[in-house]
Amino acid sequence: MGFDKLLAPIAGQPVLWHSIHALARCPEVEGFTVVTRPDLVEKITRLAESAALGKGVLVVEGGSERHLSVSAGLATLEEEGFVAIHDAARPLVTPEVVAGCLALARMHGAASCASPVSDTVKRGDGAGMVSGSVDRKDLWAMQTPQIFSNRLIREAYAAVLRDGEMVTDEVSAVERLGRTVALYQNGEWNLKITFPRDISLAELILADRETAHR
Repeated sequence: MGFDKLLAPIAGQPVLWHSIHALARCPEVEGFTVVTRPDLVEKITRLAESAALGKGVLVVEGGSERHLSVSAGLATLEEEGFVAIHDAARPLVTPEVVAGCLALARMHGAASCASPVSDTVKRGDGAGMVSGSVDRKDLWAMQTPQIFSNRLIREAYAAVLRDGEMVTDEVSAVERLGRTVALYQNGEWNLKITFPRDISLAELILADRETAHR
């Protein structure tokens, strides 16, 4: 059975709803462009509007690859200002984290939410055997949101498309231009929903936060 992680319910609302609602609670966020499959545009529009706290919502069709979908979203935005690109499968992001990452992006032109790698990291060979250790001292696990000046991220994606490259995140696109990206260290849970088991953990975290804020 398939698992649609963005529409899977957490505490009575879909994963996507929680992601949009969290960003909408950040005062600096002015509106949303959501990229989705063609067959889901109407459904996602209704869902996004219900979560966006009255802020503007535009839902557009994505492409066959991530970089094409991001490019489709960027094409709808004005040239000035900053854009926060967020993986909708990360419903635990907080308004405070978004604001902190944005402040860093305004200082440097680009910033990404991230956390230092805490696990021991090993290198493996083609046979599935350990072939060595990797020093984790300077390693960071990238998260989202990743926030950039609009001009910079447009330039980065124009270069990606022109060169026929593929990137797995926006930081990689900006790195190709030789530009630096600041790391915003996130101390909050920012789990990416990947497997059905992640739903239960996300619900526990949200419930714990709600209890703490009472």
